[in-house]
Amino acid sequence: MRDTDLAEFYTLLRRLGSPRLLSEATGRDGWPSHGVYFFFEDGELRTDGSPRVVRVGTHGLGSGSRTKLWQRLAQHRGTLKGSGNHRASIFRRHVGTALIKRDQGSDDLLTAWTGKRRLPEWAAAETEIERQVSEYVGRMRFVCLAVPTEADGSSLRGDIERNSIALLSNRRDSTDRPSTGWLGQYATSEKVRESRLWNVNHIDEDHKPEFLASFRTLTSR
Repeated sequence: MRDTDLAEFYTLLRRLGSPRLLSEATGRDGWPSHGVYFFFEDGELRTDGSPRVVRVGTHGLGSGSRTKLWQRLAQHRGTLKGSGNHRASIFRRHVGTALIKRDQGSDDLLTAWTGKRRLPEWAAAETEIERQVSEYVGRMRFVCLAVPTEADGSSLRGDIERNSIALLSNRRDSTDRPSTGWLGQYATSEKVRESRLWNVNHIDEDHKPEFLASFRTLTSR
Protein backbone atom coordinates (compact mmCIF):
# COMPACT_ATOMS: atom_id res chain seq x y z
CA MET A 1 0.00 0.00 0.00
CA ARG A 2 2.76 2.46 0.92
CA ASP A 3 4.63 1.85 -2.34
CA THR A 4 1.44 2.43 -4.32
CA ASP A 5 0.68 5.64 -2.43
CA LEU A 6 4.26 6.85 -2.86
CA ALA A 7 4.01 6.27 -6.60
CA GLU A 8 0.82 8.31 -6.80
CA PHE A 9 2.27 11.01 -4.55
CA TYR A 10 5.25 11.54 -6.83
CA THR A 11 3.03 11.45 -9.91
CA LEU A 12 0.95 14.26 -8.40
CA LEU A 13 4.08 16.23 -7.54
CA ARG A 14 5.09 16.20 -11.20
CA ARG A 15 1.87 18.05 -11.99
CA LEU A 16 3.26 21.03 -10.08
CA GLY A 17 5.85 21.74 -12.76
CA SER A 18 9.61 21.88 -12.81
CA PRO A 19 11.21 22.47 -9.40
CA ARG A 20 12.63 25.96 -8.86
CA LEU A 21 16.08 26.73 -7.45
CA LEU A 22 15.61 28.37 -4.05
CA SER A 23 18.56 30.75 -4.43
CA GLU A 24 16.96 32.21 -7.56
CA ALA A 25 13.44 32.52 -6.17
CA THR A 26 12.01 35.89 -5.13
CA GLY A 27 8.75 37.20 -3.74
CA ARG A 28 7.87 38.54 -7.19
CA ASP A 29 7.56 35.11 -8.76
CA GLY A 30 3.82 34.77 -8.26
CA TRP A 31 3.72 32.21 -5.47
CA PRO A 32 0.31 31.30 -4.05
CA SER A 33 -0.35 33.07 -0.76
CA HIS A 34 -1.07 29.77 1.00
CA GLY A 35 0.38 26.36 0.27
CA VAL A 36 2.67 23.45 1.05
CA TYR A 37 6.23 23.21 -0.27
CA PHE A 38 8.36 20.18 -1.17
CA PHE A 39 12.17 20.34 -1.36
CA PHE A 40 14.54 18.21 -3.43
CA GLU A 41 18.29 17.94 -3.04
CA ASP A 42 20.91 17.22 -5.70
CA GLY A 43 22.10 13.63 -5.50
CA GLU A 44 19.13 12.46 -3.44
CA LEU A 45 17.23 9.98 -5.57
CA ARG A 46 14.50 7.40 -5.22
CA THR A 47 15.15 3.76 -6.03
CA ASP A 48 13.86 4.41 -9.58
CA GLY A 49 16.40 7.21 -10.07
CA SER A 50 13.92 10.09 -9.80
CA PRO A 51 14.47 12.92 -7.26
CA ARG A 52 13.23 12.21 -3.75
CA VAL A 53 11.63 14.79 -1.48
CA VAL A 54 13.88 15.72 1.46
CA ARG A 55 11.63 18.21 3.25
CA VAL A 56 7.95 19.10 3.42
CA GLY A 57 6.61 22.23 5.07
CA THR A 58 3.96 24.89 5.21
CA HIS A 59 3.42 28.15 7.06
CA GLY A 60 1.31 29.86 9.69
CA LEU A 61 -0.88 27.03 10.96
CA GLY A 62 -1.34 28.73 14.31
CA SER A 63 -4.57 30.56 15.01
CA GLY A 64 -4.35 34.16 13.84
CA SER A 65 -1.08 33.70 11.93
CA ARG A 66 -0.75 35.89 8.84
CA THR A 67 2.47 34.36 7.54
CA LYS A 68 2.30 33.66 3.80
CA LEU A 69 4.00 30.91 1.81
CA TRP A 70 6.76 33.07 0.36
CA GLN A 71 7.60 34.56 3.75
CA ARG A 72 8.33 31.06 5.04
CA LEU A 73 10.38 30.12 2.00
CA ALA A 74 12.38 33.34 2.37
CA GLN A 75 13.14 32.50 6.00
CA HIS A 76 14.60 29.19 4.86
CA ARG A 77 16.55 30.75 1.99
CA GLY A 78 18.03 33.62 3.99
CA THR A 79 18.93 36.94 2.42
CA LEU A 80 20.29 37.33 -1.09
CA LYS A 81 23.59 38.34 0.51
CA GLY A 82 23.86 34.94 2.16
CA SER A 83 22.96 35.75 5.75
CA GLY A 84 20.04 34.18 7.58
CA ASN A 85 18.42 33.43 10.93
CA HIS A 86 18.29 29.78 11.91
CA ARG A 87 16.35 30.66 15.04
CA ALA A 88 13.45 31.60 12.76
CA SER A 89 13.82 28.50 10.56
CA ILE A 90 14.01 25.01 12.01
CA PHE A 91 15.10 23.83 8.56
CA ARG A 92 18.19 26.08 8.71
CA ARG A 93 18.83 24.98 12.28
CA HIS A 94 18.99 21.28 11.32
CA VAL A 95 21.19 21.93 8.28
CA GLY A 96 23.51 24.02 10.45
CA THR A 97 23.92 21.28 13.06
CA ALA A 98 24.84 18.82 10.32
CA LEU A 99 27.42 21.19 8.81
CA ILE A 100 28.98 21.80 12.23
CA LYS A 101 29.11 18.07 13.06
CA ARG A 102 30.56 17.16 9.67
CA ASP A 103 33.06 19.98 9.20
CA GLN A 104 33.76 21.58 12.56
CA GLY A 105 33.46 18.87 15.19
CA SER A 106 33.01 21.60 17.79
CA ASP A 107 30.61 20.79 20.60
CA ASP A 108 30.91 24.35 21.91
CA LEU A 109 29.87 25.83 18.56
CA LEU A 110 27.05 23.32 18.33
CA THR A 111 25.82 24.33 21.79
CA ALA A 112 25.94 28.00 20.79
CA TRP A 113 24.15 27.32 17.50
CA THR A 114 21.30 25.48 19.17
CA GLY A 115 20.93 28.04 21.96
CA LYS A 116 17.89 30.30 22.19
CA ARG A 117 19.87 33.47 21.44
CA ARG A 118 23.15 34.40 19.79
CA LEU A 119 26.07 34.76 22.17
CA PRO A 120 28.49 37.63 21.40
CA GLU A 121 31.54 35.39 21.62
CA TRP A 122 30.11 33.09 18.94
CA ALA A 123 28.63 35.75 16.68
CA ALA A 124 31.33 35.56 14.00
CA ALA A 125 31.28 31.76 13.90
CA GLU A 126 27.48 31.71 13.67
CA THR A 127 27.55 34.23 10.84
CA GLU A 128 29.84 31.93 8.87
CA ILE A 129 27.61 28.90 9.49
CA GLU A 130 24.56 30.95 8.41
CA ARG A 131 26.40 31.72 5.15
CA GLN A 132 27.14 28.04 4.61
CA VAL A 133 23.54 27.09 5.36
CA SER A 134 22.26 29.67 2.87
CA GLU A 135 24.61 28.30 0.24
CA TYR A 136 23.57 24.71 0.91
CA VAL A 137 19.83 25.30 1.10
CA GLY A 138 19.96 27.71 -1.82
CA ARG A 139 21.10 24.87 -4.09
CA MET A 140 17.93 22.92 -3.34
CA ARG A 141 14.95 22.95 -5.68
CA PHE A 142 11.32 22.98 -4.66
CA VAL A 143 7.73 22.91 -5.86
CA CYS A 144 4.67 24.39 -4.19
CA LEU A 145 1.12 23.14 -3.94
CA ALA A 146 -1.44 25.94 -3.61
CA VAL A 147 -3.77 25.14 -0.71
CA PRO A 148 -6.21 27.99 -0.05
CA THR A 149 -7.55 29.03 3.33
CA GLU A 150 -11.33 28.99 3.36
CA ALA A 151 -13.53 31.85 4.49
CA ASP A 152 -14.05 30.19 7.88
CA GLY A 153 -10.27 29.96 8.40
CA SER A 154 -10.00 26.23 7.74
CA SER A 155 -7.37 24.79 5.42
CA LEU A 156 -6.08 21.44 4.25
CA ARG A 157 -2.47 22.62 4.53
CA GLY A 158 -1.84 20.93 7.87
CA ASP A 159 -3.40 17.68 6.67
CA ILE A 160 -1.40 17.67 3.43
CA GLU A 161 1.84 18.46 5.26
CA ARG A 162 1.32 15.88 8.01
CA ASN A 163 0.35 13.01 5.73
CA SER A 164 3.03 13.79 3.16
CA ILE A 165 5.72 13.60 5.84
CA ALA A 166 4.26 10.41 7.31
CA LEU A 167 4.19 8.82 3.85
CA LEU A 168 7.74 9.89 2.96
CA SER A 169 9.38 9.08 6.30
CA ASN A 170 11.87 6.22 6.17
CA ARG A 171 12.15 5.80 9.93
CA ARG A 172 10.25 2.52 9.94
CA ASP A 173 10.45 1.45 6.32
CA SER A 174 13.46 2.52 4.24
CA THR A 175 11.83 2.57 0.82
CA ASP A 176 13.94 5.45 -0.52
CA ARG A 177 17.36 5.45 1.09
CA PRO A 178 19.52 8.58 1.14
CA SER A 179 22.82 8.79 -0.71
CA THR A 180 25.91 7.81 1.26
CA GLY A 181 26.95 11.46 1.36
CA TRP A 182 23.63 12.96 2.44
CA LEU A 183 24.33 15.80 4.87
CA GLY A 184 21.32 14.91 7.02
CA GLN A 185 23.18 11.88 8.35
CA TYR A 186 25.25 14.31 10.43
CA ALA A 187 22.27 16.17 11.91
CA THR A 188 22.07 16.15 15.68
CA SER A 189 18.40 15.20 15.48
CA GLU A 190 17.93 11.43 15.47
CA LYS A 191 14.59 12.00 13.78
CA VAL A 192 16.24 13.70 10.80
CA ARG A 193 18.85 10.96 10.52
CA GLU A 194 16.38 8.10 10.71
CA SER A 195 13.52 9.57 8.68
CA ARG A 196 15.96 10.65 5.92
CA LEU A 197 14.05 13.93 5.83
CA TRP A 198 14.81 17.42 7.13
CA ASN A 199 11.65 17.02 9.22
CA VAL A 200 11.04 15.89 12.79
CA ASN A 201 7.26 16.17 13.21
CA HIS A 202 4.90 13.42 11.95
CA ILE A 203 7.72 11.06 10.94
CA ASP A 204 6.41 8.24 13.18
CA GLU A 205 2.79 8.58 12.13
CA ASP A 206 0.85 6.44 9.69
CA HIS A 207 -0.35 8.38 6.66
CA LYS A 208 -4.02 8.37 5.75
CA PRO A 209 -4.28 7.31 2.10
CA GLU A 210 -7.39 9.43 1.57
CA PHE A 211 -5.25 12.60 1.77
CA LEU A 212 -4.12 11.80 -1.77
CA ALA A 213 -7.65 12.49 -3.02
CA SER A 214 -7.42 16.02 -1.67
CA PHE A 215 -3.92 16.34 -3.12
CA ARG A 216 -5.23 15.17 -6.51
CA THR A 217 -8.06 17.70 -6.48
CA LEU A 218 -5.71 20.55 -5.56
CA THR A 219 -3.28 19.72 -8.37
CA SER A 220 -6.15 19.78 -10.86
CA ARG A 221 -7.19 23.38 -10.15
